[in-house]
Amino acid sequence: MQRGADAAFYLVDLPGYGYARGGAGAAREFAELTRAYFGRGAALPAALLLVDARHPGLDSDVEAWRWMRQTVDECAVAATKIDKLARGERIRALRQLESVLETSVLPLSAVTGEGLDELWKLIERLPSNRQTRPRNSSQLPPKATATPPPHRRKS
Repeated sequence: MQRGADAAFYLVDLPGYGYARGGAGAAREFAELTRAYFGRGAALPAALLLVDARHPGLDSDVEAWRWMRQTVDECAVAATKIDKLARGERIRALRQLESVLETSVLPLSAVTGEGLDELWKLIERLPSNRQTRPRNSSQLPPKATATPPPHRRKS
């Protein structure tokens, strides 16, 4: 995918990675497929975990985030479908997500467009989209934006 003159990047959708209609057997097969895809030997410089704001703290989301933090140089979390929650539910869901995942979470809505500008800013800050990538992610200059900073893996 590419936005304007920005560097191209890949979007990999794992629809229902935490849910498989075929039961436990299908879930295991899907987990193996996911591991095979991401374990192809190529290091991932950056990744973005999308979670459903209506279901904060799912075991599958926590497991995915734990894996990403250990495997990916920089990663971030965005909570989708935020428009489907009432104000109080939204606040509770975001707090729960940030508490369980121990990172900031960007609220998003494809319906209302909320958070989309911030999402693009976040994507532009991820290392795979920089023209010149520092050798060490700790060398990145701080950005002054309202977008949550990506989580950097500890080396």
